[in-house]
Amino acid sequence: MPAVGIPLTAAPPPRAARKGLVGAVVTALAAALLALTPATDAEAAPVLLSQGKQATASSQEHYGTPAGSAVDGDPGTRWSSAASDPQWLSVDLGAPAALDRVELSWEAAYAKTYRIELSSNGTDWSTAYSTTTGSGGAETVDVSGTARYVRMLGTARATGYGYSLWEFKVFGSTDGGTGPVIPGGGDLGPNVHVFDPSTPGIQAELDQVFAQQESAQFGSGRHAFFFKLGTYDHINAQIGFYTQIAGLGLKPDDTTFNGDVTVDAGWFNGNATQNFWRSAENLALNPVSGTNRWAVSQAASFRRMHVKGALNLAPNGYGWASGGYIADSKIDGQVGPYSQQQWYTRDSTIGGWTNGVWNMTFSGVEGAPANSFPEPRYTTLDTTPVSREKPFLYMDGNEFKVFAPAKRTNARGTTWADGTPQGTSIPLSKFYVVKPGATATTINAALEQGLNLLFTPGIYHVDRTIDVKRADTVVLGLGLATIIPDNGVTAMKVADVDGVKLAGFLIDAGPVNSPTLLEIGGQGASADHAANPTTVQDVYVRVGGAGPGKATTSILVNSDDVIIDHTWVWRADHGEGVGWETNRADYGVRVNGDDVLATGLFVEHFNKYDVQWYGERGRTIFYQNEKAYDAPDQAAIQNGTTKGYAAYRVDDSVDVHEGWGMGSYSNYDVDPTIRQDHGFEAPVKPGVRFHSLLVVSLGGNGHYDHVINDTGSPTSGTSTVPSTVVSYP
Repeated sequence: MPAVGIPLTAAPPPRAARKGLVGAVVTALAAALLALTPATDAEAAPVLLSQGKQATASSQEHYGTPAGSAVDGDPGTRWSSAASDPQWLSVDLGAPAALDRVELSWEAAYAKTYRIELSSNGTDWSTAYSTTTGSGGAETVDVSGTARYVRMLGTARATGYGYSLWEFKVFGSTDGGTGPVIPGGGDLGPNVHVFDPSTPGIQAELDQVFAQQESAQFGSGRHAFFFKLGTYDHINAQIGFYTQIAGLGLKPDDTTFNGDVTVDAGWFNGNATQNFWRSAENLALNPVSGTNRWAVSQAASFRRMHVKGALNLAPNGYGWASGGYIADSKIDGQVGPYSQQQWYTRDSTIGGWTNGVWNMTFSGVEGAPANSFPEPRYTTLDTTPVSREKPFLYMDGNEFKVFAPAKRTNARGTTWADGTPQGTSIPLSKFYVVKPGATATTINAALEQGLNLLFTPGIYHVDRTIDVKRADTVVLGLGLATIIPDNGVTAMKVADVDGVKLAGFLIDAGPVNSPTLLEIGGQGASADHAANPTTVQDVYVRVGGAGPGKATTSILVNSDDVIIDHTWVWRADHGEGVGWETNRADYGVRVNGDDVLATGLFVEHFNKYDVQWYGERGRTIFYQNEKAYDAPDQAAIQNGTTKGYAAYRVDDSVDVHEGWGMGSYSNYDVDPTIRQDHGFEAPVKPGVRFHSLLVVSLGGNGHYDHVINDTGSPTSGTSTVPSTVVSYP
């Protein structure tokens, strides 16, 4: 039936003035994703250093001629400036380089007088070459010196138009010409299993890995199963921990199982609340019984799937489950959550939905139930305001590529059911294929070279931060690839640039406290990324559980316009290295950037605030939280005169914020007498609004006095009955 949803509130007020200079107009996605084509063997200097690197300019003629088009390797795209003097085009090579030459490919509007200038910091420039008799066309300029930044500064035009360059190429060496260029592409390693319909023993291989991974909640195994295009009969792919299964077509229907992709909970006595860290993607299923079982909890995504039947989200026997997440999928039959406590479904099509326990949230879902919170507990938005699907590996003929789907606004339904998916294909040669044993130094060198990153299944210790500095870089993990920061470093930082795509990996805190584990944008980030936001998808953070881990703040978002699309940020409540101080982690997610959107935000068990929001015009669609189980007593969580730290706090400085379908649960099992003043805290302002809030005491282990601020009835007793607020204020 057609969904009847909560409309998004009126368009937010105009964006506040940015805190710094607005970035250059967004480079076309197809251009910016191109990266340096590396050699396969060691090469002597010089090599092309500028292709795919970050370029800026003094101006551009119009939206179709951005700076990045001069370093994209495409002779059919160009940068052009305003028709005035002087004008400049600059490229950041990412690291100091010994320079050899610059090649300029001019369009008809060229420079008569110009200089090639060098800089180590992007501010102080020295002249490496100058001319007053530029001839246009193809010019090669010999230069020498060491610099990170190279620019063309035009001071006199040869025509009445601006300056226009098809290509601006800088050649040199970052290692004196003695070391190898890091190759892109290559094989995907032993833990990526690739099948075609004629491959013998598929079921046996699936079963063998499942036997290893079924109960290996904190084990070291990591696996990814990929199926080439075609039809596969008699398949029952049981999916355990740290296992990814996916088709290799552009659409789910390109790869069809006459069979199932199954998650159940036999290993845990029928309780699915610990079925974490796994995924199913890009497959069509004809379930044997007509219903596919996917009984999962957090960090288990079901993306880009077509179930030609029904979908059961509960374990056999209907024990508890605590999921979950569906996106860009089509389920022809009904979805039955049954015992699922909460679930979020985005931009999909379903044949119906049977029931709700605590919090069932939908945005952009054709066939979703009408909004009816608190009974039944459905929160339904007609569309998702902004979304961009997760990048995925696929095959084009015999070649592996990564497809980066396009951004959508006010999305509803799947990206693939009604035609060819929109987005950009990136050949594997544009990726450094990271394998276990790779060092952070090598990973960063590959990024500086202009490559994207494809982490194969494995565990990666890094002794320095992975620095993602280039716009439109893709960092994609396979098989829940896991990054562990050593010596208290931040595992990964992303610069305040357009369109970075992080997807499909786990960051596991190390035993030495890290100030942060993932940072998006540096302090004071201010560029406008609305046209091409950074996305964080199926990126999970864990503090403890696999061993002692500590981090002050897990995810810090400084950039504006970021989309956080399905994350589980978890301070462990079980496993190894668990204790109030043993895996100390005060804050889960902190958002400083403006216009940040979270779709599917799961954050649990932090010592203080689970989520803190300081940016303007933030939005969250679906939030799931449990407060820390192991607080020793009331004093341990006392927040000044307030009892307990809110699960989700919007700072008093914020004027506009909105949230839908949000729940917080208490299970203070060390001291069940602990009380929380509230689950949610926010300023009382007209622009700060919440819809469909609830708090729950699990069996009477701790209680909430209110839902949000001083609003909402207290929880009481030992039955898990939610206290709800339909709208606030």
